[in-house]
Amino acid sequence: MPDWSKLSLFISVTVALVFMPGPNTLYIIARSINQGRRAGVVSSLGVQMGSLIHIAAAALGLSALLLSSALAFGVVKYAGAAYLIYLGVKTLLTKEKAVQAREVQKTSLSRVFYQGVVVNLLNPKTALFFLAFLPQFIVPARGRVWMQIISLGAILVLFGTLSDMTYALAAGSIGNWLRGNLKFLRAQRYFAGSIYLGLGALTALGGTRNR
Repeated sequence: MPDWSKLSLFISVTVALVFMPGPNTLYIIARSINQGRRAGVVSSLGVQMGSLIHIAAAALGLSALLLSSALAFGVVKYAGAAYLIYLGVKTLLTKEKAVQAREVQKTSLSRVFYQGVVVNLLNPKTALFFLAFLPQFIVPARGRVWMQIISLGAILVLFGTLSDMTYALAAGSIGNWLRGNLKFLRAQRYFAGSIYLGLGALTALGGTRNR
């Protein structure tokens, strides 16, 4: 691990980064409002599982391989954009019902988790972020580089989970309060669908900001 001065700087920067809403945060907020706090929390866990995979890839040098290939970068980028757009279109085409407040609990949480993993995993800019950010705090003389990357990445994921769950619980609470209102159901469907479509478009255009 780096010395305390470097580690404290890393923690300070990490906290500032993860609590600023980025694309993953907007995705989790949309999921929470659309399906409730439980789905939002599970979605945030899925997103962070995707982050762990990216961190492991960075530690093993797979991120460097991905970023060195324009074809691989493009394939993963547009696959992620297409998936987000698919979620957006599916959400916009789903008709709201007054009884949807009860039905939302029947949503498969395993599928929600899986979708969170996929949304994060298919965003190559996340790999770029970890590859660019984590090495700044690595001190080769203080141990194996891959172990330092894993350790720092675990700290980042921990704070990221706290941030995402805070947003998920807050957004889910608002959704539960208003979900019985049919007009709100229509509004939140448009909101969630627009968020998915917007994130997909931004990913495709290369303009998303990742924490």
